[in-house]
Amino acid sequence: MYLNRVKLLYRLISKNQRIANRRHPMFERNMVFKVLTYFFVAFWAVYLAVLGIAFFFIFDGTNREAFDWINGGMIFILSIDFLLRFVMQETPAQEVKAYKLMPIPMNFLFNVFLVRSGLRGYNFFWFFFLVPFGFLAVPSFFGFSGLIGFLIGWWLMFVLNSYWYLFWRTWINRHTYILVAPVLCCAALIYFGIFFDEQCPWLFYATLRLGRGFVNFYPLSFVLVLIAIIPMFIVNKRMLRHFVYLEISKDDRVKKVKSQEMRFLNRFGEIGEYIKLEIKSTIRNQVVRKQFLFGAFYMFLLCALFAFSDVYDGSSFMKIFICIYCFACLGTMTLTGIMCMEGNYIDGLMSRKESVLSLLKAKYYFNCMMMIFPLLSVIMPIVEGKLTVVTALGCLFFSMGVVFPFLFQLAVYNNNTIHLNDKLTRSGRSTKTQMIFSSAALFVPIFIMYLLMSLFSENIASVIMLVIGFIGTAMHPLWLRNIYRRFMKRRYVNMAGFRDSRQV
Repeated sequence: MYLNRVKLLYRLISKNQRIANRRHPMFERNMVFKVLTYFFVAFWAVYLAVLGIAFFFIFDGTNREAFDWINGGMIFILSIDFLLRFVMQETPAQEVKAYKLMPIPMNFLFNVFLVRSGLRGYNFFWFFFLVPFGFLAVPSFFGFSGLIGFLIGWWLMFVLNSYWYLFWRTWINRHTYILVAPVLCCAALIYFGIFFDEQCPWLFYATLRLGRGFVNFYPLSFVLVLIAIIPMFIVNKRMLRHFVYLEISKDDRVKKVKSQEMRFLNRFGEIGEYIKLEIKSTIRNQVVRKQFLFGAFYMFLLCALFAFSDVYDGSSFMKIFICIYCFACLGTMTLTGIMCMEGNYIDGLMSRKESVLSLLKAKYYFNCMMMIFPLLSVIMPIVEGKLTVVTALGCLFFSMGVVFPFLFQLAVYNNNTIHLNDKLTRSGRSTKTQMIFSSAALFVPIFIMYLLMSLFSENIASVIMLVIGFIGTAMHPLWLRNIYRRFMKRRYVNMAGFRDSRQV
């Protein structure tokens, strides 16, 4: 009886989500995005399959069996899977709240959502890699039954990883800085379990023996994973209940944000007020704050890898990519949705003359101010002698004078509201135009810089980039006013789009 109720509710929730996606007012606009998403999923599926076959031939004939190497490196695959889930998987907390008013026992509802998280299709995504690899490596020693045990064991590990991710993601949604904890945890496991004592890497041998138990169908191996899954399920259920009730009830203590007067901006008048608004939006609102934090995290990580490792030393392309990416990533992540945040209050914004022009200027000055963070990050490769000051300044001014004006063109065409409390991966507002602009903003400057360095020396190419960027920066009053005029010509079309998407 209980299982039948779980099955019925599971089907109902799946049906409701399909209908919700189909009825979304942005559904037609997102069709291109969805087609591209399916294309990239298919691409990575084929890529993983080819990688699985290649790994078999790489490890075949070594001092260990090929599947032992994959099982021994289980922590690497699970760590990569954990990080990818931040893009691909969401916590069920927001979905549960929609069913709170229905006559469904909360414990029963939490169980269904957590079971659904464990059975979701993403937990099978790595099978594109494991199935071709396992088909070549396992049956010759353990038959097809060994292959089935190999796949079932890995699937259980991905389910465990899913609940491990939900545990940390629930806390990160409340306090973003906690993201450091799971990253350090994975790094510590890899270092102390594999590289600290290379003569006896205990984690490598532990996961190797666990994988051997999977292919031999040893019950203890599966029981050990289930013993780890069950407490993670219970802990996630308790956390889910706590945070859902905390968000719904009035007992949630709202932290009073101290008045941030920022009086030093008062001298800039209306533009200064809009800069204050940009700063407060970055601090307070989930979408804007997480865009900034994720961009800063990836930027710092790339600079650290480039500076303190020799991974990218032999590639001039990666050197250009890292430098351009560091200065363009924050602007690309925030400016791709320019005016989408303002869609929440566009009617009030349009009631004042020239307010949109002042807002555009404030956004430009704010994003230029944010260049201090990539400038501080590239100090690491500059100190290590892997990057010159002229190259860094060239990328800095090219981003402010060319990349930013290019992204600001989206202010004319964006007409879909992004709710300020939406989750970053659930905003679902990316359009074809935004994807094209964001891709071009990152890769076209890399191509230009690479072409200039092929024709001239690195210093000359950097000076050319610097001069072009400085001219674009100096001319910002002209191109901002041009964007403002074109925006005003389309204002009624844009306002209608903002209002429609606000109703979601």
